[in-house]
Amino acid sequence: MRARDLSVLVGIIGIVLMMVVPIPIALLDVLLIINISVALLILLVAMNTQDALQFSIFPTLLLVTTLFRLALNVSTTRNILSHGEAGNVVATFGSFVAQGNIVVGFVVFLILVIVQFIVITKGSERVAEVAARFTLDAMPGKQMSIDADLNAGLINEQQARERRQKIEREADFYGAMDGASKFVKGDAIAGIIILVINLIGGLIIGMLFLDKSFSEAAKLFSTLTIGDGLVSQIPALLISTAAGIIVTRAASEGNLATDLSTQMLSQPKLLYIVAGTIAALGIFTPIHWYIALPIAGVLVYAALAMQKNLNRQQVEDEKKEEEQQIEEVRSPESVISLLQVDPIEFEFGYGLIPLADAQQGGDLLDRIILIRRQCALELGIVVPVIRIRDNIQLKPNEYVIKIKGNTVARGELLLNHYLAMSAGYDDDSISGIETREPAFGLPAMWIDEPTKERAELSGYTVVDPPSVVATHLTEVIKKHSHELLGRQETRALIDNVKDAYPALVEELIPSVLSIGDVQKVLSKLLREKVSVRDLVTILETLADYGTYSKDPDVLAEYVRQALSRQITLQYAASDDAMKVITVGPMLEKKIAEAVQQTEHGSYLALDPSTSQLIHHRVTEQVTKAVQSGTSPILLTSPTIRMYLRQLLERTLQDIPVLSYSELEPNVEIQSLGVVNL
Repeated sequence: MRARDLSVLVGIIGIVLMMVVPIPIALLDVLLIINISVALLILLVAMNTQDALQFSIFPTLLLVTTLFRLALNVSTTRNILSHGEAGNVVATFGSFVAQGNIVVGFVVFLILVIVQFIVITKGSERVAEVAARFTLDAMPGKQMSIDADLNAGLINEQQARERRQKIEREADFYGAMDGASKFVKGDAIAGIIILVINLIGGLIIGMLFLDKSFSEAAKLFSTLTIGDGLVSQIPALLISTAAGIIVTRAASEGNLATDLSTQMLSQPKLLYIVAGTIAALGIFTPIHWYIALPIAGVLVYAALAMQKNLNRQQVEDEKKEEEQQIEEVRSPESVISLLQVDPIEFEFGYGLIPLADAQQGGDLLDRIILIRRQCALELGIVVPVIRIRDNIQLKPNEYVIKIKGNTVARGELLLNHYLAMSAGYDDDSISGIETREPAFGLPAMWIDEPTKERAELSGYTVVDPPSVVATHLTEVIKKHSHELLGRQETRALIDNVKDAYPALVEELIPSVLSIGDVQKVLSKLLREKVSVRDLVTILETLADYGTYSKDPDVLAEYVRQALSRQITLQYAASDDAMKVITVGPMLEKKIAEAVQQTEHGSYLALDPSTSQLIHHRVTEQVTKAVQSGTSPILLTSPTIRMYLRQLLERTLQDIPVLSYSELEPNVEIQSLGVVNL
């Protein structure tokens, strides 16, 4: 056995022997000083402990010190009753605290016992009991959290084992503290009983065996009894305070001094309020000003010093953050962040910065919010966040719009001008910088402020630069909306429907179609500018026909037919007939015969000359319709609609291709021409 282990065993046995073996007075003085020193050391260690488990021996130490203190009580009581003295330490405490007045000493002793028993000990006991209960209740959740982190790969097996051991040790510690606090409570009760025994026994022994009068016996034994009580209760009070500090530091991350400085002294403005209140008490109340004003001055000085330290700490934190950012850029892992591609980007030259700067009157950010709302209403999708940044590589007045990192549109603005577009006839008196409207490519001109009113009177459509950008951005988003809708975005839309229609979603996904299948159908609808806002109807149709076909092209045709009312209202004017270009029977037959069926789906197999001829004939009819001032629609049978759309997609993508099944029966149709071979 090592000497350290042997010394602990000898010490415990010595404490027990102290209760039955008389101890010399000189040795008793040394032991009493050691008792006070150990209690003070325990208090200081508890104050500087960051985690309760760092002082996990405290419950056992609490028991040992309580036993040691009771053994000293027995030894001092033996000497007091046997010899009428208990050493220099006890006599000094009794005479110094009492100051020659037994009543004062007795009251001080009772106050110490009451403070320890009712306030500190009772509170520590309650906190330890609640902490033990909550720790045990939280153990299953903490264990599951550790298992989840381990399964996710956030921690390894060794770290998981260490966390589990810490949880078990916390539960054991608070449970032990709950029991050990009962010893402190019992020690306070024992102190009161020992005080009464010493007083009564001392009076009897002093008068019967030491031939002293009642007053002499009362004075002698009261002083010694009070001194003995104070010598034992002061260390007990220190240890009880340490117990309270230990069990109440569950939510702390530092020692007591660090927490006091960082939490209580972190708001200098509050010290100014306290200083003002103390100064007001010294000036407007009978409290003397020479007492209150110096204290208020100290508080003001402390507040100034704290504010200075906080400012210096803020500068140091900013410097450290900058150094950390520089270090992260230098690290190999920093390249990973560059792989992220924004769904939509809007970049502009330095000359267009006032568009996005709210301090200069720019409202581009507000307009983008409205654009996202408009797209949600018209397209039925949630447009991703649009990244806005300036780009010094662009011309000062140039801007570009990017979709997934690729430039899809660009334009130029003149901030101090207005974009004017004629309604079909030009006014020679209106002059400006010739250009084209970026969203639709219409002829236009940039005019200055004095020309604006005259242009409006002449029938020109006059638009300010922010509206030009907003219109262009809106049209680009509509045109490329099918690229912005991925599986994750589709999942979000379906989850939104699931809240109100759980049976529909559960039947469709994943037993009938996957998220990817639904995304492909929605993308095909958006590609032809069909809104997917009525997602319930779309999912109902997919649930009906998804069991027969997994081909997204076929499923998209079924969905279009289910959305016939929506499509009809989209293209038919309420007070006029729908003007269409119909596909002749020869062309429909030619396309139907060219459809090839494979195990992966169907496709259109036309020879180049026939494809070119179809493009030529369709273009002729579309040109005639446009020249007459009409936006034409190509109308065909349901069986070949999607193949004709695929054939014309690259050259005539803005021309809607509808089938007869996608129109409501009550809509009036006016044919502008027929496409035939």
